[in-house]
Amino acid sequence: MIHKAKKQANKSFVYYHTPKKQDQARIGISISKKLGHAVERNLYKRQVRMMCQDLVNFDSYPFDGILIIRFGYKSLSYADNKNNLEKLLTDATIR
Repeated sequence: MIHKAKKQANKSFVYYHTPKKQDQARIGISISKKLGHAVERNLYKRQVRMMCQDLVNFDSYPFDGILIIRFGYKSLSYADNKNNLEKLLTDATIR
C-alpha cells in the first residue's frame, strides 16, 4: 500500500493514504523499535488509537491509511500530538 499511496508528514507522524476499499475506513499504526521499549511503544500506540477514535468517523472518512509515529512524538504533549494528527488528517482529505 505504501508504494502507491499519497504521503503527508509533520513532526509527529507520517501518514500514507489511499481511497478506502471497504465500507469503513481503516487506519493502521506503526512505530519503530528505536522509539523505546515495548511498554513505551504500546503506550504511544494506545494514545494514537484514542486520538483516531476521537477525530475520525470511520464510516464517512474517505481513506484507508497507515500512521507511522516519528521521534518527535515523544517530545510533545498529548494535546500537541492530537492537534498535529488532526491537521494531518484534514490536510489529507482536502488534497
